[in-house]
Amino acid sequence: MRALQESLTLSSLSNSDPRFYDWLFECHGFWHNVALIIPSLLFILYLSFQAKKSFSKLSHGRSYVIIAYYACLWLVSLFNLIWCCFQAWECTPGKELAWNVLSLLTTSGMLFLEVSLVAFLFQGNHVSGLEALTRTFVVSGLIVGMDFLLKAIYLFGFGIPLFIDSNDHTHQMKWNLWVVHRLVLTAVYGFILFMYHSKWRERLPARPAFYNYIAIMFSTNALALFACALTGNGASFGFWLYGATIVCYHAFYLPLLYVTFLADFFQEEDLHLENVYYSEMKDAGFFDADWE
Repeated sequence: MRALQESLTLSSLSNSDPRFYDWLFECHGFWHNVALIIPSLLFILYLSFQAKKSFSKLSHGRSYVIIAYYACLWLVSLFNLIWCCFQAWECTPGKELAWNVLSLLTTSGMLFLEVSLVAFLFQGNHVSGLEALTRTFVVSGLIVGMDFLLKAIYLFGFGIPLFIDSNDHTHQMKWNLWVVHRLVLTAVYGFILFMYHSKWRERLPARPAFYNYIAIMFSTNALALFACALTGNGASFGFWLYGATIVCYHAFYLPLLYVTFLADFFQEEDLHLENVYYSEMKDAGFFDADWE
């Protein structure tokens, strides 16, 4: 009886508003959309609630790197939220071009943040100079620009559906390309992990948050690499695992990046202000009674 009621409810939704029904239940399904949209929306809301406070600290901090990275984070987060909300485009006839362009812009923006953060890690904890920002963003832009160009050629030149996931295993070249992509990222993060356990660890920031970030990204990319290899060989479990890694990446990567790279900056500013207020009160004699 309950199953009959649910089927009737779904039928009424599909009849009343077919577009809403397709967006909510078709393509990847309801829970897939929820797992993507809710974390992305909550992160945007968190950035919005903290915006006034963050802008104030950034204006006083005068760190070109943090300001630029915060602006990039906002832009990429908005693109990622749009990407999460328009999942139905992937399965809608006539929307392939729009979906490919949106996916290409979103993934390139997130990759730019990844590459930039790795470049910042190699320059130590405190990178605030305009020269360091320019050098880092130029190198990151060249790497991501090359990746963007190659993906655009594969998408629009050779017609390889990089961002349209299907479980038919007919696009062997697609999964081979994703294997190479994930292999490069896994190797980079693996090398940084190796540096943390070698004599070169002094060149990297000593903060545990950075090490945890690298460990998480290495594990995620290694898992995605394994999933792409399985899917390319016709394993259905690999396709499911690959989809799970994509959901986790788009839902949680940007909050992870914020906690790793930006949250400490804002927290340090709070501690600095507290120390300044304490020093001013001490100079004014507020704590003299404690010593008498």
